[in-house]
Amino acid sequence: MPGYLTTHVLDTARGGPAEGLRIELFRVEGDARMALTEMHTNADGRTDAPILPEGEFATGTYELVFHAGDYLRGLGLAGDFLDVIPLRFTMAEVDHYHVPLLLSPYGYSTYRGS
Repeated sequence: MPGYLTTHVLDTARGGPAEGLRIELFRVEGDARMALTEMHTNADGRTDAPILPEGEFATGTYELVFHAGDYLRGLGLAGDFLDVIPLRFTMAEVDHYHVPLLLSPYGYSTYRGS
């Protein structure tokens, strides 16, 4: 099975996908963070392609950075509490990793999805 990384952002306050939310992906090695890509979510709250596709996948530590404040302010929702949400995680096996974000103006949750 090839390895790749996907994400999905759901706006739990509005009860639907979070469209237009900017996401950055970094590879983390020690104290260094290397920018790999930047994407925006589509109408379904997903990126149009895997955020880390098969051909670029490598095991290691990564950080997804969700720009929630910009998204929330753009909707006129309270965007002063959450701004940038960094999620650091390790992909230890060659597999499909799916890291969704459930977002509201005052909180968020995440998990390893399928």
